[in-house]
Amino acid sequence: MNALAPQTGLLPGFTDPVADSQKMFRAVLEAMSRPGTIVTAPVLPVAPQPVNPVAAALVLALADYETPLWLDPAARQPGLVEYVRFHCGCPLVEAPAQAAFALVTDAKSMPPLSAFHLGSDEYPDRSTTVIVQVPHLDGGESWRLKGPGIRDQAILAAGQLPSAFKAWVQDNHALFPRGVDLLFAAPGQLAALPRSTLLEG
Repeated sequence: MNALAPQTGLLPGFTDPVADSQKMFRAVLEAMSRPGTIVTAPVLPVAPQPVNPVAAALVLALADYETPLWLDPAARQPGLVEYVRFHCGCPLVEAPAQAAFALVTDAKSMPPLSAFHLGSDEYPDRSTTVIVQVPHLDGGESWRLKGPGIRDQAILAAGQLPSAFKAWVQDNHALFPRGVDLLFAAPGQLAALPRSTLLEG
């Protein structure tokens, strides 16, 4: 779906839902396969406040009626709630641990990664994928990354994250193959930090 009746005031989603979702999904695969690499977002839909177009595109491409979505308190605005319910059809949940996907628009106030669904030994793939909206990907604290998909090392410097975030990511990696995967959404760009990546800092 890409629009609703004009009188509702609901913002459109993707212009071409199928093609745009595929483009965004390929961008996610590129980011996940090359942790820390900054990927240009191929699609930038109109997005309701307080979400940026890249975060909105990630939700539109990834969430559907089978994937419970958690919105952080800052994101629980009527316009955004209506937007994701209409365009994605996804159920909204109250607790981070209930979510297949989570959208964090106020990273400074986000819960620890351990609050999300970490998967189980039998089904590690059922953990939460956390989309974290950030102002930039190249001006924060620099972290050295190592692991699958990285030759030697990569550097990620996402901005305005909680002071404990580095420790959360290290603890999350220690749970592998369990643990959450992270997608960072900055203006026009995205990057990924899968659970398999070691953060050295």
